Amino acid sequence: MSHVAHELHEEFPEKAEAIHALKAGNAHFARIAEEYHTLNRSIHRMETNVEPVDDATLEDAKKKRLALKDEIAGFLG
Repeated sequence: MSHVAHELHEEFPEKAEAIHALKAGNAHFARIAEEYHTLNRSIHRMETNVEPVDDATLEDAKKKRLALKDEIAGFLG
C-alpha cells in the first residue's frame, strides 16, 4: 500500500511525545485521535479509488478531518 499522508505524527512532528501522552491520559483526546486516524485512512482509500466516492463525499470527509485536526491542535497548544 502506498504512503498515507496526513498522519498525526507527520502533521505535528514536534508534538509526538505530547500526542502519545495525551492518548494515554485523556480519553477525549484518544477518541478524537483515533477518529482522525480512521477518517484519514478512509480518505486515502477514497483518493486512491480503492473506495471510489463522489467529489462531495470526499470533500465532506476532508472537512471533517480538518475539524478534527483543529481540535487536536487545540490540545497541543
